[in-house]
Amino acid sequence: MDRLRVAVLVSGHGSNLQALIDACQTPGFPAHIVRVISNVRDAFGIQRALKARIPHSVIDHLEFKNRTDFEAQLNDELVSCSAELVCLAGFMRLLTSSFVKKWQGRLVNIHPSLLPAFKGLDTHARALAAGVKIAGCTVHYVSQDMDAGPIIAQAAVPVMPNDSEDILAARILQQEHIIFPLALKMIAEGRVKIKHGHVLFDEISLDDSVIISPRLT
Repeated sequence: MDRLRVAVLVSGHGSNLQALIDACQTPGFPAHIVRVISNVRDAFGIQRALKARIPHSVIDHLEFKNRTDFEAQLNDELVSCSAELVCLAGFMRLLTSSFVKKWQGRLVNIHPSLLPAFKGLDTHARALAAGVKIAGCTVHYVSQDMDAGPIIAQAAVPVMPNDSEDILAARILQQEHIIFPLALKMIAEGRVKIKHGHVLFDEISLDDSVIISPRLT
């Protein structure tokens, strides 16, 4: 069986990229990473790609006059490597509606909150300020509205009384490393479909999401 061809976009440390690399190196995994692309020249994610011997590119957004030109180059790079799915793994650039429309249904992101709660930035600080008792992360298809696309997978973690932003972020990141490869596996196996703006699994709706709750200790 041909494996799904995946491109991963990163801007920084790339720990979620590493989780995807590790999963794709597992025997029988139905996807493989054909290109890692960063918009930041010294992003550590590039070093991860080098170590894994994955082709990589740097498309520095600062070298372009506008987002349209930047995204045109990004699109050309994705087409050149025949990417069938694009994973945003800490890619810190907002994509235009035109780009998202072009890759609709083939573009997924991981976000450090239980969407639709806490869209955008500073999710951990906002969660702590709101006093929520459960936080988490979400893998979703990218839509033209920010952090609003169909949900593929979610993981929940407890918020402890003495949590700082960093402590909560670390707890959530552990779950990101679990659900992103899981979501990729389900997509690559053809088990994920979008119907009427919601994700279905094997034609059965699971309330638009898969929820993974680690044991609370």
